[in-house]
Amino acid sequence: MKVAAIGDAHLGRSYLPYTLDGGVNQREWDFERSFEAAVDLALAQEPDLVVWLGDIFDHPAPHYRSYRVAQRALARMREHGVEVVVISGNHDTPRLPGRGSPYSALADTFPEFHFAHRLQYERFEVSTGAGTVVVHAVPQTLNAEDALVALGEARAGRSSQHVNLLLTHPRLKQLEPRHADINEIELDLGALQSDLVLLGHYHFHTEVSERIWYAGSTDTFSFADDPDKPKGVVLVDTDRGTCRHLPLAGQRPLVTLQTVYATGISPSELSEQVLERASQVPGGAVARLYLEGVDPEAYRLLDRQAVREAAAAALDLRLEPRFQAVSVPTELPSVETLGGQWASWLEHQDLATLDRQRVTRMGLTYLEEAVEAAG
Repeated sequence: MKVAAIGDAHLGRSYLPYTLDGGVNQREWDFERSFEAAVDLALAQEPDLVVWLGDIFDHPAPHYRSYRVAQRALARMREHGVEVVVISGNHDTPRLPGRGSPYSALADTFPEFHFAHRLQYERFEVSTGAGTVVVHAVPQTLNAEDALVALGEARAGRSSQHVNLLLTHPRLKQLEPRHADINEIELDLGALQSDLVLLGHYHFHTEVSERIWYAGSTDTFSFADDPDKPKGVVLVDTDRGTCRHLPLAGQRPLVTLQTVYATGISPSELSEQVLERASQVPGGAVARLYLEGVDPEAYRLLDRQAVREAAAAALDLRLEPRFQAVSVPTELPSVETLGGQWASWLEHQDLATLDRQRVTRMGLTYLEEAVEAAG
């Protein structure tokens, strides 16, 4: 059986202050186009089964625009006559189950498809002209302990007659974390027991172990996603136990320009080098430029309008100054002071779908680590 897998799409994610006519954020629109291209690419392979591996939405309460993009994609798959299995991820699973899930409404609209979004293991037998595959779906759970229980049920529910395909959305301890993410479930590779395993959450395609793969995301959402690694979909042959990554083309590039080493150079030399680098930004790119060892006063004197004009071809260029050491002694704030500021700020934030205590603990941990490293 041919299985096409679509990983993280994060519909609804938006950043950078640029909008299209009508007020749609440019990056949100980019990610929608990438998802639709991923659906086209997956269906072009004439698969027997398409799976969505979680975080199709960037938030458990997506706005109507994001919801309609996902709805139209499922309608296309229904017209195509392909089987579909969907699991939820850490971004699009409500932390309060009583609030409901966007996948619940989609499941009502597409009853012929299989949705696993209820914080528990679900087992689906998918049969087509190419044979039968038993899909063991472990969506996002409230914590790692619940995930291990669900994975135990998946292990116990394996078929001895058909190929078993496990779908889940963890961060595996064996892989280097790209960045800390809210509500992620961290698991050991040994918890994944199945003939084949497809994973969501990691944003580029990775073979973790024999017959265990991260599908990767449909676009590069930030520089933490390794922009040089292609994004797309994967195609699994369940008979051969093979997985092939199919990259998408034409996505907006994220580029890091050649660093300006600014120690010892004059403000005019700094300006000259920055403008020269800025003029090299590829058309439409999101770009960043590190200024290493830059003097704070020289950085202040940079003509920002001239930099913008030099980088006119780019969607966005961000300067990332790393200031040279200054002789004025500074006192690092204490963890207690920063922690109090963090807790005070968080108190006024709407975290309706998140675990407030866990967010508070995560923030305090990161602050403590940052102060300790700086000291």
